[in-house]
Amino acid sequence: MAEQGHKQNTNREVTAGTFPEISVIVPLLNEEDNISPLYKQITEALFGGHEYEIIFIDDGSTDNSLAELSRLQKDDTKIRIIRFRKNFGQTAALSAGFTHARGKIIVAIDADLQNDPADIPKMIKKLDEGFDVVSGWRKERHDNAVTRLLPSKIANWLISKITGVNLHDYGCTLKVYRREILDEINLYGEMHRFIPALASWSGATIAEMVVNHRPRTAGTTKYGLGRTWKVILDLITVKFLLSFSTKPIQLFGGWGLISFILGNLSGLAVISMKIFKKTDMTGNPLLYLTILFLVISAQFILMGLLAELLVRTYHESQNRPIYSIREILESNGKRQS
Repeated sequence: MAEQGHKQNTNREVTAGTFPEISVIVPLLNEEDNISPLYKQITEALFGGHEYEIIFIDDGSTDNSLAELSRLQKDDTKIRIIRFRKNFGQTAALSAGFTHARGKIIVAIDADLQNDPADIPKMIKKLDEGFDVVSGWRKERHDNAVTRLLPSKIANWLISKITGVNLHDYGCTLKVYRREILDEINLYGEMHRFIPALASWSGATIAEMVVNHRPRTAGTTKYGLGRTWKVILDLITVKFLLSFSTKPIQLFGGWGLISFILGNLSGLAVISMKIFKKTDMTGNPLLYLTILFLVISAQFILMGLLAELLVRTYHESQNRPIYSIREILESNGKRQS
């Protein structure tokens, strides 16, 4: 699968000149009442400016969303439809959109009409200032305070602190990306909200812009408190990827060395108590603590070595570098991106 995605990205680079400049990615699930007005607002926002395409990803809808999309597509060749066999989730839908997008600039937007397409041109203009990612900030949100706003504030604070990428609103789908940044990111699980943090690993420059947020007028929300635990678990994964994806031995080996030192200190205490206080070693709880620390130490170090082998196999099998190049400046004055 990874190899196939790599071939697709390469093919897009070769023929990029024949494709639209902007790709708007719209993941949706049972949004039949919102599709037509969203399409109209997107075309109004982009008409007369850059060449664009709109990619709707039908994430297993069971209503008339597909029929509505097909009706619109008959009158507009800029529309492309990707239909999933079943509901795979927003991360998978965005990943499919990114893979099949043909534009140099990629815009992601929700289909529920809470994101305002009128913000897209302003975000693209911000991107042209030299940024690689422009992330929307729903400063004035129209959502439930208990089930949406409070968990979101806590999650945004936690994500910013752990990843080091300070954004007010990681959960806002409305974002604008340069395509080359997304080509270096593979999405799994519920990782779509962490794209700015993952992009920062490649040295991407990230800006945040206040965007309009509107109350939902049709359809039902797909978000709830149930996603909180998924966010926490994915955050642990992201932190590991950002800090230790190419050097796992430093994480596991570090904890292993700490356990080894604690085991030795505990062992010395057991021996000292035996020599100076004639304490029975077999009945001393510190003896069992020593054994525990030494066993944990060995497990952590072995885990780190195994992780190192997996990381090296991963990078070498895909010929994937551990660095990201923005451009190469030649001595003759030529510049390679």
